[in-house]
Amino acid sequence: MTSSSGAFGDAAAEYTGDSLRSLYDVLLLDLDGTVYRGADAVPGAREALTAGDRLFYVTNNASRRPSEVARHLRDLGFPADDASVVTSSQSAARLLAEQVPSGSPVLVVGTDALAEEVARVGLNPVRTADADPVAVVQGHSPETGWPMLAEATLAIRAGAWWVATNIDSTLPTERGLVLGNGSMVAAVRHATGAEPVVAGKPAAPLLEDAIRRGAAQRPLVIGDRLDTDIEGANAVGADSLLVLTGVSTVDDLLRAPVEQRPTYVGASLGCLDAPASQVRVMPAEGWSVRLEDGDLHLESTGVVGDAMEVLRGLLDVAWSNPGFGRLRPVDEHARTVLAEWGIAS
Repeated sequence: MTSSSGAFGDAAAEYTGDSLRSLYDVLLLDLDGTVYRGADAVPGAREALTAGDRLFYVTNNASRRPSEVARHLRDLGFPADDASVVTSSQSAARLLAEQVPSGSPVLVVGTDALAEEVARVGLNPVRTADADPVAVVQGHSPETGWPMLAEATLAIRAGAWWVATNIDSTLPTERGLVLGNGSMVAAVRHATGAEPVVAGKPAAPLLEDAIRRGAAQRPLVIGDRLDTDIEGANAVGADSLLVLTGVSTVDDLLRAPVEQRPTYVGASLGCLDAPASQVRVMPAEGWSVRLEDGDLHLESTGVVGDAMEVLRGLLDVAWSNPGFGRLRPVDEHARTVLAEWGIAS
């Protein structure tokens, strides 16, 4: 079963014959792996996102200014302005402003873009523990090394309140996955024994800020990662769409824990124009899925749909049987579908 989204009602259940995009007043989009991959747009993404939609781009990456992100999006052909970009650095700064007095020194571990957000909320960004910071904010920077992590460790051990913009363990690049901010946070956690307050997905603050900025009544969270985008959507009670253009794989999806299960699954953003009933996780006609000796057996029983339709039906059974062993095709149709997903039988 999918994780229920109660805070904004269940649009998916109410209008299943309408296109997916028509059920929601605001689309909250992840960036890398969903809209673009590095310097290139995800195929079909430009065509799927039109100026007629209310779009907000919601990113855990705190290393760039909203204006820089918006410019990159426009260069790739997406409708975007500075106000449509919501970053974890902005949410982290908001959390700091709510917790510490105006003008307080805050140690910034991250880029100048993060420091500017701290200054924008009336706090004083510093770069050394010798400035007696009352708080530490830690975000991704490719320049972060031992010296800055040491400053953070000293400040936190001295009692500074600690906020992490996000805890993604990896960061996608054109060369593959590399260390993300979460891996740097883990080093400071290990050295201090402290636990940070987290601003970015899957924690609620970033998506809450995006929902507030968009005055959304029925937001749809869209992303490529189960452990950030989808878990974050479930944390704030919003419906979600996982697109299979980025980090999370079909096998990840089949074995997703309850808190990481999306409302909808699509091959790409192109599914926004499909009827919601064809994108939602539910039993698939023409297929039988049964649990036998701990494995899931997939068999075609009639007129079969495309691979995505079968996947959604398979998820309906897999999520009701967590801990299943292998996926086993019973016939050639099933074997072809599993091969299309890169799953060996």
